[in-house]
Amino acid sequence: HPLPDAPELVQTEGWGGLYSGLKPSLIGTAASQGIYYYFYQLLKNKVEDVAAARGKKGLGDGTVGMFSWLVIAAVAGSINVLLTIPIWVLVTRMQTHTQAERKVIESKRELLLKEISRANPMDAHILKDRLAKLDSEKPRPYGTLQAIREVYRESGISGFWKGLIPTLIMVCNPSIQFMIYETLSKRLKSKRSGKRFPKKNITAMEVFLIGAMAKLGATLVTYPLLVVKSRLQAKQEIGRNAASRYTGTLDAILKMIRYEGLHG
Repeated sequence: HPLPDAPELVQTEGWGGLYSGLKPSLIGTAASQGIYYYFYQLLKNKVEDVAAARGKKGLGDGTVGMFSWLVIAAVAGSINVLLTIPIWVLVTRMQTHTQAERKVIESKRELLLKEISRANPMDAHILKDRLAKLDSEKPRPYGTLQAIREVYRESGISGFWKGLIPTLIMVCNPSIQFMIYETLSKRLKSKRSGKRFPKKNITAMEVFLIGAMAKLGATLVTYPLLVVKSRLQAKQEIGRNAASRYTGTLDAILKMIRYEGLHG
């Protein structure tokens, strides 16, 4: 996983490190919510108008079905992803920058140590000075403009849409959650249809538990996509070798399975 843990962040960057990427994250959150609900309401109004028109012609009851609601939510979510993913690419970069820089410094240090072991005494002295200077370097978090320049320098405009495919697939997370929730609630209601349970309604606590289980199931199913997305969006030098550099979604999945196993 590309993100360092909290104690490591605090130790290397201070408490401010826990808020890396906060500014673009706040902008992204506001933009995502606004864009999502705008297109959701727009599509909802159109679908409701179509359903009402069909109802007048006797082609339906004039209401929108549950499947249509899921499709509307998925389309609105996909539009939101397409428009806002550059912001989240920057957020991921800013959150993983320090760890990536530390990996780069470690790689340079290893190369210098190899050169020192093979160099003559005069050159070895110069290389040792370079090593001391390198050891004194500490990676520092950078700002949004620096992140924008780095992404563009690495991959051009297309770099701002890295991780698009797994992010689009993750739009199905709420749909999976909804299906699990409805399945569990229907089973619970059907068990109460007998004489032992005259009341078919489920309690508030049961709704809470079913909802929690539904979200847990949806998260377990889609979590690998979240990891792949983060790996793609993080600075590619975050790995020590080509095994941690990815050209696309499929390449990332295959390399992670090959070098880290399914648990990766």
